Amino acid sequence: MTTQQLPTVVLVHGAFADAGSWSGVITELRSHGVPVVAPPNPLRGLAADSAYIASVVSQIDGPVVLAGHSYGGALITVAGTAENVVGLVYVAAYVLEEGESLGELQGRFPLSALVGSLKETTYPVAGAEPAVEVTITADAFPEIFAADVPESVTTVLALAQRPLAAAAFAETATAAAWKTKPSWALVAGADRAINPEVERFGARRAGATVVEADGASHAVAVSRPQLVAQLILDAVRATG
Repeated sequence: MTTQQLPTVVLVHGAFADAGSWSGVITELRSHGVPVVAPPNPLRGLAADSAYIASVVSQIDGPVVLAGHSYGGALITVAGTAENVVGLVYVAAYVLEEGESLGELQGRFPLSALVGSLKETTYPVAGAEPAVEVTITADAFPEIFAADVPESVTTVLALAQRPLAAAAFAETATAAAWKTKPSWALVAGADRAINPEVERFGARRAGATVVEADGASHAVAVSRPQLVAQLILDAVRATG
């Protein structure tokens, strides 16, 4: 199979991270000749962010496999309805149902350690009152987000994390692309940011092909890039 025939993989990062969190995965995918795009996720809300990702996808010639980490999973669930999306890959991610919010899905299961470790700040909104955004406190970040990543790396990740608009937790998904597109999911078994049971439930509901990463933290794309890339390659090969 030639590079021209392969779907383009669009990697959507989640909250408290940036596109650099996919670096190891990008290296692996490119070594197999897979075209990759890793756009910045605005992290301003489910509707706005998914519209942005859908816009990125619509400007790519040919088929696309969307891969989303964490909150990015919610975005690909909506943006994945784009006509040229042929597959969805969820990496330690939220898999929403149409009309469901992150808060509603999380509320069905015991809360993760993340909930008690968020710091609220505000950001300006043109023509309106300042809005609330959240980050993970620097001292809690390593254990909650990336317990299986070297401390020298987690220190930098904690300082460089990007905040998520708090309103994103209450917005509901306007579509569920997994109802019409094949999906794959990786469950991070030692995830302390999202309860792994949330990941398993969403993946089962979507009928996804599931891979369990025992002992993996929420930052599984950083700590186990080869495993994550292999699942994405499975999706590429199945849809290419």
